[in-house]
Order: sequence, then C-alpha cells, then structure tokens
Amino acid sequence: MNKLLLILALPVLIIAKTVTFQEALNLTLQNNKELKAKEYESKKSIEDLKEAQGYKKGKLEFSEQISRTNNAGYVFGMKLASREATFGDFGFNEFDMSGATNPLPVAPKDLNYPEARNNFETKLTFEMPLYTGGKLESAAAMAKLQIKANQAKFLHDKKQIGLEVLKAYNGAVAAKKFINMTKNAKVITSRFNKKAQELYDRKLVRIIDVKQSKMAAYSVDAKIEEAQTKFKLAIAYLQFLTSDNTITDVEEFTIFSLDKSTLDTLQKDAISTRDDYKWMQLNTDTMKKKIVFDGAAEKPMVGTHFEYGMNNDTLNTPFNIHENDYYVAAIGLTYTLFDGDITKAKKQKAKIDYLKTKNYFEYMKEGINLQVKKNYLDFQTQTSTLKQKVKTQAMAEDILKETEDMFANNLKFRTNMMYLLMQLENMLKVQADVIMSQYDQTITSAKLKLSIGSSLKR
Repeated sequence: MNKLLLILALPVLIIAKTVTFQEALNLTLQNNKELKAKEYESKKSIEDLKEAQGYKKGKLEFSEQISRTNNAGYVFGMKLASREATFGDFGFNEFDMSGATNPLPVAPKDLNYPEARNNFETKLTFEMPLYTGGKLESAAAMAKLQIKANQAKFLHDKKQIGLEVLKAYNGAVAAKKFINMTKNAKVITSRFNKKAQELYDRKLVRIIDVKQSKMAAYSVDAKIEEAQTKFKLAIAYLQFLTSDNTITDVEEFTIFSLDKSTLDTLQKDAISTRDDYKWMQLNTDTMKKKIVFDGAAEKPMVGTHFEYGMNNDTLNTPFNIHENDYYVAAIGLTYTLFDGDITKAKKQKAKIDYLKTKNYFEYMKEGINLQVKKNYLDFQTQTSTLKQKVKTQAMAEDILKETEDMFANNLKFRTNMMYLLMQLENMLKVQADVIMSQYDQTITSAKLKLSIGSSLKR
C-alpha cells in the first residue's frame, strides 16, 4: 500500500520545483517571450543599415518584355530597335521613280498599315547614385546609431524585467510569511477558544467570551485563505515571467546590498553606466544626423545609368545576342531650383526634433539623479525603521503573552476576551507591517541597484 501511494505521488514530486531568485531570473532571461520579441527590434535595425548601404551599391535589373502590335509607330520603332528597318518599310515600293506623278501625297501602305509584329525586348539595367547630397551617408550613420541604441535599450529592458521577477518572487515569499503568520494566529485563537470554554464551564467567564474566541478563529481562517490565494497568484506570475509552469515554491527574501558609497558617487555611476541613458544619447545623435538627411534635397543629385539590351521578333538567345544589341551609358545631374520650400521645412522640422530630443536627454540626466536620490533615501529610511518595527513586534508578542496569562488567571486579574483579541489583532498588524516592510525594503534595494545601471543578475 505504501509503495502504491509513493508511485501515485511520484509525478507530483517530479514536476514540483522550488527556485531561488537567481534561478527564476535566469529562466526569465532565457525564456521570456516579451524579451525575445524586443530582441527582434535590434535585429531589425541591422537590416536597416544593410538597406541604407545597399542603395550606394546601385541596382541591377533584368527585364524581358514580350509584345505584339500593328500600331505603325510601335512596329517601325521596334524594327529600328532591332536593326531590321528597310526602305520598303517606308513604302518605297509605291514611290514613282519616273517622275510622272507627284509621290509626295501618296500615303505608303507598308508604312501606315504594317503587319502585326511580335517583339521581344531583353535588357540589363544598372543604376547607381554617385552623389546624393549626403542623404545615403547620413542614412547609414543613423542606422548604425540605431543599432547601438536598440542594443542599449534591450540591455535596459533585460535589467528592468529583473524587478518584475523580484516582485513576483518576493511577493510569494511575503505571502508564505503571511500564511505562516495566520496559521500561527489560528493556533493562538484555538488556544483562546479552548481556554475560554474551560473558564466558562467553571463559571469564571461569560458565554460572550467563548463566542468572541470562536469568531476570531473564523476570521483567521479567512485570512489564511486570502494569504494562500496571494501566494498562488505570485507563483502564477513567476511562472508567467519564466515560462516555467513547474515552479511551485520559493525560498527566502532576496535583498541587494551596495557598497557604502555616497549619494554623489552613486549618481555619477548611474550617468556613466545606465543603458537607457546611452539609448537616449544615441537617439539624440540620430536626430542630429537626420537634419542632414532631410536637407539633402537642397544639393544636386548625380547618378549613372547603364543599359545593355536587344530587340527581336523572336526570343533573344546567346546565339543571336550580337545581331541587334545596343547599349546606353549616361550620367545625370538633378538639382532642385525650387520646391515650394518643402525641403527647407523638412530640414527645419528635423532641427526642431533634434533640439526637442536633446532637451529630453538633458532632462533625463536630472531625472536619473532624482531617481537615485529617492531610492537611496527610501532604502536608508526603510532599513532604519525596519529595526524599530522588529522591536515593536517583539513587544507586541510579549504583551499578548502577558494578556493571555492575565485571562487564564481570571480570578486574580480581571480581563475579558475582547481585550485579549485586541492584543492579538495588534500583534498581527505589527507582524504584517514587518513582513511588508521587509518586502518593500527588498524592492527598494533592487530599484536602487537598477537606478545606477547595475543588473540584479549575479
């Protein structure tokens, strides 16, 4: 029988998993689908650079056009393109060579009403820009900057998701502590009820004392259920972040400590190491390059065009390629003299966008300094007040014990269940406050670490 129970319990034991915070964070960095989606943005910017560089290499096209027509202009043009035109195509067979009649009014039938013709036009075309006013160069420079910017943003996002993992992880730890706290309260209220019933049986307390103790026990049952639900939700969120549904439990609170650095040192470290600050700086540099990009139309554009092709009334093949081939080589220059000040407006908007981004960048520096200062002061305060709250918790536990002794010795010390339950409620509030203060301290320690550009990954 015992072996059968062990076999039935085996699958549960296999899939159950208790993780540390670092294990949960590693799983998140490996499996999180949101991070994987964001990583594609960095890959996309690499393709943007290839696209910008590709324009400078030019474009080679092959085309094959097959047509059939009896349009006089098209037919004659096709014959010329394929080097097949003859004097007969001009209608010279209707030309009176004797001079007896005036040939000029004659409308030559062969010219005006040619037979329908099949035409095969085959050509290779190569076009390449030689000078674009700096547009292609600035586009490539912008793409390079955005590759670095997206990489910095991705690193920032990878670090920031650590805070979400910590909230879920330490949230589960806190919920476990609440479960233990409420279960301990259940033991206490059961003891109260037993004692109240004993004293009531001896006619030393009133029935209301018994009822109040039972009511307290029911209230604690509800609190236990609430704490268990919060634990399940925290574990569910942790499973969601890590993409690992086998996680069922966590260990103790994870808190981060920093070297005893001054606030000024931490603020300087943040500016030099934060990935989102680098991201904003690279975006600012990108917007500066965009001014050149949008103003390129003010300068002349120079390009080349090379074309090699052939026309024939049958499909062109390597065997007849030189019978009717042709080539075109050209260099073109385009210079916009006036466009209604459209380019000027685009360039001015790019300058405005640059100045706006630059101001946001400078504003971000001030924001980072404020963020570091806030987290630093919050952590210092929470560390100090937590010590006081732990002392208060010990006092509340002692007071409850003394009050319970007073109730048990009811003949010597006159008290009642209501007063005893008030002390229990006071102790539970203090214990809950300590748990939440511990949780808040761990989150603030992580925020402080992240605000100076460090990772929560060890």
